[in-house]
Amino acid sequence: MITPVILSGGAGTRLWPLSRELYPKQLLPLTGERTMLQQTVLRLDGLATAAPVVVCNDAHRFLVAEQLRQLSIEPRATILEPFGRNTAPAIALAAHAALKGVAGQDGALDPVLLVLPADHVIRDIPAFHAAVRAALPAAQSGKLATFGIVPHAPETGYGYIQRGEAQDGVYRIARFVEKPDQERAREFVGSGKYYWNSGMFLFRASRYLQELARLAPEMARICEAAFAGAKSDLDFTRIDPKLFESCPADSIDYAVMEKTADAVVVPLNAGWSDVGSWSSLHEASDADAHGNVTHGDVISEDTRDSYLYAESRLVAVVGLDKHVVVETKDAVLVAPKARVQDVKKLVMRLKERGRYEHSLHREVFRPWGSYDSLENGPRFQVKRLKVKPGATLSLQMHHHRAEHWVVVAGTARITRGDEEFLLEENQSTYIPVGVRHRIENPGMIPLEIIEVQSGSYLGEDDIVRFEDKYGRKGTTK
Repeated sequence: MITPVILSGGAGTRLWPLSRELYPKQLLPLTGERTMLQQTVLRLDGLATAAPVVVCNDAHRFLVAEQLRQLSIEPRATILEPFGRNTAPAIALAAHAALKGVAGQDGALDPVLLVLPADHVIRDIPAFHAAVRAALPAAQSGKLATFGIVPHAPETGYGYIQRGEAQDGVYRIARFVEKPDQERAREFVGSGKYYWNSGMFLFRASRYLQELARLAPEMARICEAAFAGAKSDLDFTRIDPKLFESCPADSIDYAVMEKTADAVVVPLNAGWSDVGSWSSLHEASDADAHGNVTHGDVISEDTRDSYLYAESRLVAVVGLDKHVVVETKDAVLVAPKARVQDVKKLVMRLKERGRYEHSLHREVFRPWGSYDSLENGPRFQVKRLKVKPGATLSLQMHHHRAEHWVVVAGTARITRGDEEFLLEENQSTYIPVGVRHRIENPGMIPLEIIEVQSGSYLGEDDIVRFEDKYGRKGTTK
């Protein structure tokens, strides 16, 4: 039985403004109705797999949990990384979780881990399954297998793997090569002996930990100690942050795969993309007769080979060739496809200027639902709250703002001081400054409320939580 390990810790800054620090690309439906995380889990259907181990950023925990809940999938463990330390430590934590969780289950005391980033596209699922099955005997025998993407072009944005001699249906790895220039990339592709480095792996949990301990002993020691000190928080596993903070940051390639003598590669030709930029997303999506990929309310004239995305309003373009235009509620990106790697520079400038757009969308997601800031000005702000059926906001109060609530859809149970009452559609109430309050959705349909805030300070850090079913008491998030 294979245990999938889903790595969902990336930020995806090159896909800004859709992908943002607190709502990254793996949580977005970029190539279909399902999010990339959901697609990653669903493509396991047809393989003999156990419940997955998920590794994610603490800030994304409720979004990840909700997306898995929508698929009726309960993970074996959801490990929260207090700090990003790259893939080698993340996989080590997942290996410890898998070994801890399987004792006595079908005799699988040492599971084979299938490590998958949550933000890849794979179009040919049967070919993906065939490659996993081809790698399985090697992994079961103690090899550390990776999947090399059969290149279709001299891509300079990927690292390469040179294959060595064939060995029991797989290839030994001759060497890993950093991202090459165009001339070397052409040589690699022409030779037929090089593959793109996919970042997907198959190996036994114990073998990975053994090699990590041999090749990166300090990292292995800290990961083991941090996992041993982990605590449960609802359905999540919180790693000891003080221990994990000192963990060296490194990729699995540098820490293990490039140094071990037991690395093998399995070719994979399955319509793969890591969707690392707007140009790669354009290539991974279905285009029209003019080579354009469109989403939302888009009108184009004399435009070719472009990616055009409208989230909240009409986007009209004329005379574009090989461009990207992405509109969201609070930002618009326009760039030539040849310059999309520089989007990361824009994100850095947003950070330097202290703007929220690098990390947050205008609509902010919470475990109970979301809120969207519709309008704001001096001493006032208007928001639309969406509360999921059965969900409850925390019991809280504010020192600097009052709130007016109008129910526009559904039914709300309101706590205001010592009172508790229901509000139906078109009814409203007022929450004075300093009064404890809470909103609950006792109904079966989503609750929507228009909230008008007024006061001297309207920041989200003016929240004092007294009770919270999501474990956020004492925080402002």
